[in-house]
Amino acid sequence: MAHPIAAQLKVLAFDVFGTVVDWYGSVTREVEALRLGVDAGAFVSEWRAGYYASMARVRKGELAWARIDDLHRAELDRLLDKFGAARLDEAARQQLNLAWHRLDPWPDTVTGLSRLKSRFTICTLSNGNLGLLANMAKRAGLPWDLILSAEVFGAFKPDPKAYLGVADVFSLKPEETMLVATHKADLRGALRCGLATAYVERPLEEGPGVQREESRDPAFTLHATHFNDLADQLGCP
Repeated sequence: MAHPIAAQLKVLAFDVFGTVVDWYGSVTREVEALRLGVDAGAFVSEWRAGYYASMARVRKGELAWARIDDLHRAELDRLLDKFGAARLDEAARQQLNLAWHRLDPWPDTVTGLSRLKSRFTICTLSNGNLGLLANMAKRAGLPWDLILSAEVFGAFKPDPKAYLGVADVFSLKPEETMLVATHKADLRGALRCGLATAYVERPLEEGPGVQREESRDPAFTLHATHFNDLADQLGCP
């Protein structure tokens, strides 16, 4: 039997990096293939951390608004110097920066999204830029009804403009929209704006051996082990 929340929901908005796709494994494989003589896992983890730090600076007004592609590239150049791999030429740097466009979906992603799409409108709500998300979706076969991002709203999550912007795009009340994510801070931001929330476990999101906070948070509407589990809870065929 479907959870009662299913009757009021119209749109499911998905965080992408880590929730829908495996950023750590995908980018680490690309760094390893370049044989840069660096610890690929450590390099990628720091690259991701730098992206978060750059977004925080944008939110504080310390940096001008920029697309994630540009923030990723600035951080990449810094890390190549730090890790002693500055010999990588411009063409190779551009190609490596686009690794974030080529992230592989989790095994349950495409089937789970397709099931959820049979009952609800599904869209992205990512800090990634539109071109990145479109390229990723095409490569991975992600069946979005619409691609939305911080670029549309001029505000990175967890700014309320991003969450409320999704509801506004579809002319919905916040409670008719659900954010699906593996990041609890993201979900809490959506919760403060009145959206329904679904936490999805992704134990390998930050790579093997990294302990994640997996305890259930009763504030979230649903807790799912994967997308097919979420589809079951929401009564999707």
